[in-house]
Order: sequence, then C-alpha cells, then structure tokens
Amino acid sequence: MYMSEHVRHGKRARLVADLSANIRSGRLARGARLPGEHELAQRYQVSRGTVRGALSELQRDNLITTEGGVGSFVTFDGVELDQSVGWARAMAGTDVTVELLGIERGGPAELTSRFGPLVVVRRLRRTAQGRPVSLETAAVPGTGALADLPERGLVDGSLTATLAAAGLRGSGGEQWIGAAPLDDAAGALLERPPGELLLRATRTTLTSDGGLVEHVESLLDPARFRFHLRFGAS
Repeated sequence: MYMSEHVRHGKRARLVADLSANIRSGRLARGARLPGEHELAQRYQVSRGTVRGALSELQRDNLITTEGGVGSFVTFDGVELDQSVGWARAMAGTDVTVELLGIERGGPAELTSRFGPLVVVRRLRRTAQGRPVSLETAAVPGTGALADLPERGLVDGSLTATLAAAGLRGSGGEQWIGAAPLDDAAGALLERPPGELLLRATRTTLTSDGGLVEHVESLLDPARFRFHLRFGAS
C-alpha cells in the first residue's frame, strides 16, 4: 500500500512538473486549453484520478483554471503577484512596462493628517502589446530623504529602489481588494469607458514604529489580475 501511494504521488509530481514547465516557459500560453483528462492520462500513462490531482495542484498554484464540463485553461502569463511585496515589485522583470505619469507633492487629506507631508507618484503599466493593465497612485513620505523626490525623480526609475535607498523598510500593514468604477480621467488613461468596474487594490505599508512607507491605490484589469490567499495549516 505504501509503495502504491508513493508511486501514485510520484507520477502526479512528474505530471505537475512537466505541465508547469510548459506553462512557465510560454509553450502553453495564457488562454491555451489543456488536453482533456483522458488524453493526459493516456499521454502520461497515469490514471484519470492522478490527472485530476495534478490539475488541482496547478490550479492552487495559479497556473490554470478549470471549468466544469468545459476544460482547463492556462491563466499564468508571467506575472506572479506576491502579496508580501505588493503589486509593483511583484511585477518587476515581466513583460509589463511602466510609464511614469508624474511626481508631485500633496496627497489625500486623510493620509496627510495621519502621516504628514506626502509625495504622490503616479504610474501606468502596459503589456508588451501596449494595452494598459493598471493605474497606480502611490503616496510616500514627503520629508527626510524623499523631500526632494519631485525634483530628482526615482532611483533607476523604480519606486521600490527609491524607498530602499531612503532606508524605508516595511514591517507590516494592510491591503484591501474591491471594485471601483472608472472616472473620466482614469478611463482615458486605461483606454476604457468611464463607469467600467475594475479591481481596486489599496495597500498601506508601515515601518516597525508605525510610520508610512507607502500607500498604493491600484486600478487593475480584472482579466489579468486575481487575488489569491492561502490559509490553514497546508
């Protein structure tokens, strides 16, 4: 019984590894439909139960989505969002390019009353094909090492690098995910009609003593981004 279980898990692991490699390399691109359970079982010489277990594991890893009666489709597009570092840093090094829209002093009244003077950095992210996928507004401290940020700009074009150079390290915070309708200005930048609903992510990162590192509000294309949270012992 032990050997049977061991062999079964070994076959599933090999199937997961092979499909994962094909997806992550781009050989199976976003939107591609995977072969059916029967075809995969024959191709890899495994049972359909092993195939279903492998597909479930790939879905937990955000590589595919499975629709009952329809099939399994690749959802991974090279953008892995790590909740521990936030959207912007998680997207670094992918096919998404960043367009800096501006850096200016100011910020929402509720933030300035809590954290003092702020600097606001606005960025638009596009795919390699030029399609806008997110609009981000980041508020950071407007004092100390960042007081002259509007004049000198970002370090290497990166807000993450700029915060690190200023000695700002996040210790904790909170993040909210919801939906929000586009206003006229955001709709024009994202090339979508005003009123269309997009995902809205609000993330506030704080230092160990409660000071602000950054407060980022992102409007995100729901076709490209999903929120995934693991919980429990597993």
